Amino acid sequence: MDKIVGFVGYGNMGYAMVDSIIREKVVPIENIIVSKKTISEEDIARNKNNIKITTDNIEVAKSADILVLAVKPNVFGKILKEIKNSIKKDAIVISIAAGITLSYIKGNFGESIKIVRAMPNTPALVGEGMTGYTLGSKLTDEELNWVEEIFNSFGRSQLVDESLLDGVTGIAGSSPAYVYMMIEALADGGVREGIPRSQAYTFAAQAVLGAAKMVLETGCNPAELKDKVCSPGGTTIEAVASLEKNGFRSAVIEAVRVCAEKSKELGR
Repeated sequence: MDKIVGFVGYGNMGYAMVDSIIREKVVPIENIIVSKKTISEEDIARNKNNIKITTDNIEVAKSADILVLAVKPNVFGKILKEIKNSIKKDAIVISIAAGITLSYIKGNFGESIKIVRAMPNTPALVGEGMTGYTLGSKLTDEELNWVEEIFNSFGRSQLVDESLLDGVTGIAGSSPAYVYMMIEALADGGVREGIPRSQAYTFAAQAVLGAAKMVLETGCNPAELKDKVCSPGGTTIEAVASLEKNGFRSAVIEAVRVCAEKSKELGR
């Protein structure tokens, strides 16, 4: 892709996306420009690819053919006002701010803006991200391919209706945190049984990774895969019964609900 890709905001999510775009050679390194409020020694140290980093958001907006707004919802409005008159006429703007609606963005930029609202997650850093996205205006097939190439460079992506994006935040955008808690809890259980901590983390993390790949690569319903592990009167069904007794399933469902509700609040 021979386009300039700019990032306003270069925190953990922005860094993960840029790193993957470079790794997968979506665009040449010299075609990437990012901006941050301040440039720290850490930013300089981790800039192993020597991409252009600036503190000037307007410079990025003027340069980018595809502009990713990777800033927090609480500063989103301020950033929009700062750059709204500097964006290229035919630029595609991608917002990854939780809860910020297409109508809000169009209200600031105008109806003619080519806008994509997306919700990626931090496993993008290791090429295993999941991104839900929705289109605020019709893109050409070529433009849509550019957007998908960016998202798929760091994992998988799915086009969804905007009404579903708060739910996507709950089950994908924020859920790595829930999974890390589960891995930590599994490891704690292993330590309780005498397994050294470092080994317990490896056993737990690999088990979660393997289970996730089974769902994605076999196409089987998770319930079906669970049943295949649960032998009658065996160890696994005993553990599953304990999880059910202690509200495991309902706790996860509730976590998704409150996360989605918080996402909706951020856009109000």
